[in-house]
Amino acid sequence: MADVAACFETLCTLPVIRDRMKRAAGGRLAETAVARLAVLAFLHDCGKLHPGFQAKGWPGKSWSGPLHGHVAEGGAIFSEAALAPIAFNLHLDALISWGVDEHLLFASLAHHGRPFASSSQASERWAAFAGYDAKTASAEIGTLMRAWFPAAFALDSAPLPATPDFPHLFCGLVSLADWLGSDRRNFAYMDALDLAYMVKARDLAREAFRRVGLDTRSFHAAAQGRARFDVLTGLREPRLQQRLAAEHPLDDRLVILEAETGSGKTEAALWRFARLFEAGLVDALYFALPTRAAAIQIHGRVNRAMARLFGAGAPEAVLAVPGYIKAGDAPGQSLPDWRVRWDDNPDEEKLLSRWAAESAKRSLAATIAVGTVDQAMLAALQVKHAHLRAAALSRSFLVIDEVHASDRYMTEVQGHLLDMHLRRGGHAMLMSATLGSVARVKWLGERSAPDFERAVAAPYPAIWGRRDAQPHGVQGSQREKTVAMELAPTMAAAEAARLAITAATQGARVLVIRNTVTAAVATWADIRANGQDGLLLQVGGEPALHHSRFAPEDRALLDEAVEQALSPDSEKRRDGGVIVIGTQTLEQSLDIDADLLVTDLCPVDVLLQRIGRLHRHDLPRPTGFGEPRCIVLTPEKGLAALLTPAFENGLGGWVSNGVLLGVYRDLSILELTRRLVQSHPQWTIPAMNRWLVESATHTDKIDALNVEMGAAWARYWNDVYGKDIADAGAARRIVLPVDQPFAEVKFVSDEEKIRTRLGGEGVRLEFAAIEGPFGQIIRSITLPEHWSRGIDAGAPMAEAIEGGLHISAGASSRFVYDRRGLSKDKP
Repeated sequence: MADVAACFETLCTLPVIRDRMKRAAGGRLAETAVARLAVLAFLHDCGKLHPGFQAKGWPGKSWSGPLHGHVAEGGAIFSEAALAPIAFNLHLDALISWGVDEHLLFASLAHHGRPFASSSQASERWAAFAGYDAKTASAEIGTLMRAWFPAAFALDSAPLPATPDFPHLFCGLVSLADWLGSDRRNFAYMDALDLAYMVKARDLAREAFRRVGLDTRSFHAAAQGRARFDVLTGLREPRLQQRLAAEHPLDDRLVILEAETGSGKTEAALWRFARLFEAGLVDALYFALPTRAAAIQIHGRVNRAMARLFGAGAPEAVLAVPGYIKAGDAPGQSLPDWRVRWDDNPDEEKLLSRWAAESAKRSLAATIAVGTVDQAMLAALQVKHAHLRAAALSRSFLVIDEVHASDRYMTEVQGHLLDMHLRRGGHAMLMSATLGSVARVKWLGERSAPDFERAVAAPYPAIWGRRDAQPHGVQGSQREKTVAMELAPTMAAAEAARLAITAATQGARVLVIRNTVTAAVATWADIRANGQDGLLLQVGGEPALHHSRFAPEDRALLDEAVEQALSPDSEKRRDGGVIVIGTQTLEQSLDIDADLLVTDLCPVDVLLQRIGRLHRHDLPRPTGFGEPRCIVLTPEKGLAALLTPAFENGLGGWVSNGVLLGVYRDLSILELTRRLVQSHPQWTIPAMNRWLVESATHTDKIDALNVEMGAAWARYWNDVYGKDIADAGAARRIVLPVDQPFAEVKFVSDEEKIRTRLGGEGVRLEFAAIEGPFGQIIRSITLPEHWSRGIDAGAPMAEAIEGGLHISAGASSRFVYDRRGLSKDKP
């Protein structure tokens, strides 16, 4: 209890944390109030007074009742009249006089990850047993409280915070203090009571914060005077949009940067972070990417930039991606008992500095972290440890890369995350190549979107902030490219394969992006059937492709192979043509450069993201590919055939329980995108970006299309709109309700469903280490969500077969894992 309270006190001394606490408290937080909050942090484990908890440490002694936990038991002490003697030994009278309510008290007690419900069992069987008396033990603790926290018991009327959000933030801070204070590497067990121990605990806490990197004062000192573009990047001059993003007023806590793919948005965000960090306005950075592949690729760039910014002793960038453990350049491997083995065998000081990297729950507490946006969104949802994640994130400059509005559920959750983060005083930056006005006004907190003409007139690229009514335009600040756009009247795998083979045999580096894994695998298989294995992406001398259904260890291998095959560095890529086939995993945040893009039809904002992988740099190209070219595969029977509704390779949808489901289900946006390709065979990027996005996503254009196309299209769009409204409502029901009194909050029961929908993934199967199809050891694989229903993940088995593995989960769920990825085993 002393260790955790000392860690909480140390947290409160950090200027950024103290600022977030003041803002959550409504602007004022007196020193006496902080001391009293430390007492509540001290009481976080008071439920361990229960004999049923103490009995866990009584070997050989009988205990006739059930063993107990300590969370609800702590609540029982202060809410059950029969336990009043214990409560008053813990200075309930003082707590009442301070204005402590059940919300603050229960926030401290809920440090294990979620609000708790009262239980009648928690208030039973507190009588003395086997020489142990909870009343006597509580009196001893109460005496220590007065001795160790004298400032809290001063005659001072300083009010404790009464805003609804403060207990939620307080819960997260106590949880963070508990994680650190419970680490035996920082706080050894004491087998005898030391009445002067609190002095030692405070010294140990300060040292622990320094060692794990939560105390960033040394980093702030190292960064002073170095928040410059040349220091961060090694380049002399920034582009105009990079300068405007970095130098936008630092007191504007939300900035949106719209700029073309490849224009240096990542460096703009890092520069703004450096300026915020130098000014003491943030203590950390969380760089959120839409996919694992993107996060892994950006991680190295961020780590190198931080090394340049901070110099020797720079904090290592933590990779916050499920299935990966990495700090800086060093990978780690999970071991039993929550330990991690690091490949570089670090000394104790380096090992402790990687504390935040050792657990996904702690990754947001890192000074520098790069991960998926899902990990940040877990701070805004009713899932275990959400309060911990949100409190840790409050210190950070939150960067969300490639934000868009294709998924209303995700947009609603991200909006709640941003609102919570900004209200607590956090800083954030959103980046997109293709953000339409309808989506942008939501992020900026405006009431309504401009009409089409005004939306198109907005500058692009542009910097938007919440303080300014107008954006800062940076037109003409980057090189343009004119892309030849073509429609192919089929989505057949054979045609995608033919187009790719024709180009690759002429020496082109071809990127093929299909909307579904099924189509990607079919295209890959067709190329192989044509005897063109040598043209495909290679891993270990054999053909490969890239999508989400690979084991984490193999994903890293595939990411590296893609980066090499389509590298903008001519020394890294192989000679001759190559075909890289994948899904949405390839469309965002990767520095890859293709000569030709073959892609399925998709919404225009997504299409522009994919085009961003085409002719990204000024490089020598094969004859016939000197100009960028994009071929868009479209349904043979047109989109009207999908109004039934029907689903074809990611387009349209299907009805389940009366709800329209799908990947890209808005056929109106898809039809408007198709028409843009048909009517404008040349797209000049980025000059046309604003017009292109608004022409396919603005409500004025969608309404006009539905009038033109007739009632069937209007009815279908109403179904899509209704699904969006339902998704928004579903998201609002499961976000972390920080505007509600803490003690009244009860998390939803199906946490796994929330996590599954968030990440678009299902059950994770973990099995004994075995060699996978690419020749390296794998230990787990995650099923698609729609394959996970009824799956027993308890004891899956993996066995080697020719070319891969056979994986079984229970008696009836069988899968094959090979170079195609994971597939269902045919009976």
